[in-house]
Amino acid sequence: MPRNLQITLTILAVAVIIGLLSLRSLQNRMTRLAQTQTTEEQARRELLKPQITTASDVVSQTKIFWADGPDQIAPSQVALPLSADPVKRARQVIDALILQTPSPDQRTLPADATLLGFYILPDGTAVADFSDALSTGTPSGIISEMQAIDSIARTLENNVSGLRRLKILIHGQEADTLAGHVDLTGFFELHSAGTGLVTPSSQALPTTPSPIPSSSNSATAPPSPLR
Repeated sequence: MPRNLQITLTILAVAVIIGLLSLRSLQNRMTRLAQTQTTEEQARRELLKPQITTASDVVSQTKIFWADGPDQIAPSQVALPLSADPVKRARQVIDALILQTPSPDQRTLPADATLLGFYILPDGTAVADFSDALSTGTPSGIISEMQAIDSIARTLENNVSGLRRLKILIHGQEADTLAGHVDLTGFFELHSAGTGLVTPSSQALPTTPSPIPSSSNSATAPPSPLR
């Protein structure tokens, strides 16, 4: 083989090796940058998220329901400043359910899910409007979806009095399912021996529901899981 050709092939081989090393280094830098941006964005979201506080807030031992195994939930006692106003109180406990998860294994709702709005209708229907992340970030499957719904319902009914049933919206709209399985077109019963999804009533939800006044803190028996 001519010497010039050998030199040319050697130079090309070295150039290819250098190119591959540079590409791998670039990929590593891009991965680290993406991870840093994700962490910073999560921190920024939590920092900028307005803390819901009112003059009537009192630190209380609160039952927040997180995962306890692959298909169960269990209450954890958390000291939270809670408002006497039922709407603000509901937002406080749902925010705690999302943001104060003790460990990744106990998480029931996506970390980037946000409660966009919460309303209580005069008949005791709670309307919880979540961001799209609740639907897109919840693993698809009847068990994982029901665990997510169950944790929301049990957390609300154990900390907010006067609620009869729960309606979940996704970004202000009624969704067919949470992530492909659990039906969201109806309501979930709270504080009731009958559990699970019930048939939607013919009475439509008002477009601008108004909160009801805080009811007395009377003790109620814990409901059965929403299964």
